[in-house]
Amino acid sequence: MMKNRIDVFFYKPRIEDLWFRQAMMADPETMEYNRAWGGTIPFPCEKWAAWYDNWVQNPNKRFYRYITTGKSRSFVGEAAYHYDPDEGIYLADVIIAAQNRRRGFGKAALLLLCEHAKNEKIPELYDNIAIDNPGINLFLQCGFCEEYRTKDIIMLKKCLD
Repeated sequence: MMKNRIDVFFYKPRIEDLWFRQAMMADPETMEYNRAWGGTIPFPCEKWAAWYDNWVQNPNKRFYRYITTGKSRSFVGEAAYHYDPDEGIYLADVIIAAQNRRRGFGKAALLLLCEHAKNEKIPELYDNIAIDNPGINLFLQCGFCEEYRTKDIIMLKKCLD
């Protein structure tokens, strides 16, 4: 028997779509993974333009998209990667809104993000995840391996070539 394949798509948000990111960042359940660094993150409207220019309109350093699914293409989360010049690596990020978790969207989106990065000739993706974050399992299921750990984080890596 074949498993159902979860179809997710990347959508380049318009600035007026940032209400969704604002809602996710303000939701304690969605931001539970960020508990070690303070939990929810304020994202007021007056910060949207500068953030949008830096994350969405800066393709040489960052890739940022909403994750959508279904015929309605409703927003279920966000996916991104960016180059960290201090570490010399590309860091990945997938956040699924709490009400959409445990439905396969995270795994499908992370695999799609890896595929996109590979097509952009990025050799590997990393993520530094809080030591108590259950999202570690998602990355391991998608082929990431533990690079190292500290008392606070686990650094995961996936070679894309």
